[in-house]
Amino acid sequence: MAQAVPNSDLDFRIAARHRANHTVIAESRLRGDQSIHIVNISAQGFMIDDNPGFERGERVELRLPVIGRIEALVIWTAEKRAGFQFERVLRLPNFLGLLEIISPKLR
Repeated sequence: MAQAVPNSDLDFRIAARHRANHTVIAESRLRGDQSIHIVNISAQGFMIDDNPGFERGERVELRLPVIGRIEALVIWTAEKRAGFQFERVLRLPNFLGLLEIISPKLR
């Protein structure tokens, strides 16, 4: 019987995503400093809803609360949205601390 071949893109997409509401500066060699709005995040990456023109394959560096400086790679773009993959998976305690700060607060 044939075995399924692991797909890293699929693995990334099934990661649990959490709602976020956080604006941060993304530093890019091609575009300089750009303000971006993170709307969901996982320990592997994040999505923005206000893509200033980043294209697939571009690298950015940003500074996140608790995490500090981290690089991310643009994995996909669609209309004004874009998905990024972190250069490394975030450690659980740090990721939970980040969520405390950037997740929308329930009223």
